[in-house]
Amino acid sequence: MSIKEYFSSLFKGIVSLLKGMSVTGKELVTPKITERYPENRATLKIADRFRGQLTFVYDDKGNHKCIACGLCQMNCPNGTISIQSKMVDLPDGKKKKKLDKYFYDLGSCIFCQLCVTNCPTGAIKFVNDFEEAVFTRDKLVKQLNYLPEKEPEAAPKPAAPAPAAAETENKENK
Repeated sequence: MSIKEYFSSLFKGIVSLLKGMSVTGKELVTPKITERYPENRATLKIADRFRGQLTFVYDDKGNHKCIACGLCQMNCPNGTISIQSKMVDLPDGKKKKKLDKYFYDLGSCIFCQLCVTNCPTGAIKFVNDFEEAVFTRDKLVKQLNYLPEKEPEAAPKPAAPAPAAAETENKENK
């Protein structure tokens, strides 16, 4: 190693040290912010993009949009979501797949949001609820469809003809 290379590497090391010390010096003089969490719970501002807990989206009538397609379960990288569905008979004689139970394990969720982005109906979303301290891991497994399922309204049956109309039809046919 020549003297020129030695002083060149020494100079680069000193420049690198000064850059690092300048960053440290800036952080030394910036004001510190301390969150007083339990006391400031009412005024605590949580970022909109924070992913705290997965929930169903319910409309004003208490219905969810989940069609039990299973895409969220298939896209979950570690099996956090478990869907149980059942086949029901519709009034018109057709069969339809319906959601029975939707389980979500908060303890194994990595909050990647693949389930939310791949949901075709927008039935699930992440909310900012972050207070999930429990004593056992079993309590972190939640059933998201907690509201009772509403029965679909049957199509109205055609009304029977009025008695007077039935009598006039009978007279015309004779």
